[in-house]
Amino acid sequence: METIYCQGCGIQIQTENPDAAGYTPSSSLEKENILCRRCFRLKHYNEIQDVSITDDDFLQMVSSIRNANGLVVHVIDIFDVNGSLIKSLPRITGDNPIILVGNKLDLLPKSTNRNKLEQWLRSQAKEAGIKVKDVFLISSVKGTGIEELTLQLDKYRENKDVYIVGTTNVGKSTFINRLIKQTTGLKDVITTSYFPGTTLGFIEIPLDEFTSLIDTPGIVNKQQMAHYISEEDLKVITPNKEIKARVYQLNSQQTLFFGGLARIDFIKGDKQSFVCYFSNELSIHRTKLEKADDLYENHLGGLLTPPNAKTLEKLPKLTASTFKISGEKTDIVFPGLGWVSISGVNTTVTAHSPKDVSISIRKSLL
Repeated sequence: METIYCQGCGIQIQTENPDAAGYTPSSSLEKENILCRRCFRLKHYNEIQDVSITDDDFLQMVSSIRNANGLVVHVIDIFDVNGSLIKSLPRITGDNPIILVGNKLDLLPKSTNRNKLEQWLRSQAKEAGIKVKDVFLISSVKGTGIEELTLQLDKYRENKDVYIVGTTNVGKSTFINRLIKQTTGLKDVITTSYFPGTTLGFIEIPLDEFTSLIDTPGIVNKQQMAHYISEEDLKVITPNKEIKARVYQLNSQQTLFFGGLARIDFIKGDKQSFVCYFSNELSIHRTKLEKADDLYENHLGGLLTPPNAKTLEKLPKLTASTFKISGEKTDIVFPGLGWVSISGVNTTVTAHSPKDVSISIRKSLL
């Protein structure tokens, strides 16, 4: 059989093993646009299917970029900067120049100062050891910023290939579909979905006779919440429209639960605002700290939802991290879920998240 690649994810097509990556029934080979069964079900039924490709396989494939000569476009999720900024990027991409693209701008409040946000992203990249040539803010879904980015990419790439790199679920494929539509008028060239790990191989889209735009597999970051919850719960915690800040005036010894996936305890400090930035669909529940453990024990999956039953089967136990805030406006970040902004002096909080979903603090984004 001649070598055929899936039009959706780039994986090599095979007809022998239904449980392996790239499977499609022999009858599908007659079609003009051949999709593996995984992409077919994703495109027509919005269903994701597990495949036998390891995280190491993903990383090894993407690491081949270091031997290439091109421009690297690192797409990150503005709503999940800590979970989607690849700290090992220079090791993966070698000496190739890097442009940082903050996607999902449409999720942030309209009052967000874009210049301040760009500078903030530069500082976050610098802290992570990533030297970037430029920063762009876009919304792949709305098309915001795509035209300017397209023009600048043409300038920065200097007639070389462009590699699109990012963690799973940052919207890379939607971004590339938007770029292709911008330049060719074609729609939905690459499979898009809510779920991590859609692109299984390099997909090359010709830019001209000699160079290509290359979509790469998403790098799996196990610190993100998405890897520990069900598909239904992922839809609940993934914002699809502008997030509305929810403000809680808390006294010390009070707790906020974010569904049942995470919580923050206000241990010590003056009464103050806890400004919460999460999906509008995610319920937030306030209680006294002394009642928090019992509430979690008795109402997880009920009052405290998500998690649903499917998530509960694989969700790790919550672990605690304690932080002392000195007065500078600070975000407590739950990767892939959201963040809480506080600015009290001499404030102590304890944040709880599933084991391996590493909570961090940062200078406030907004």
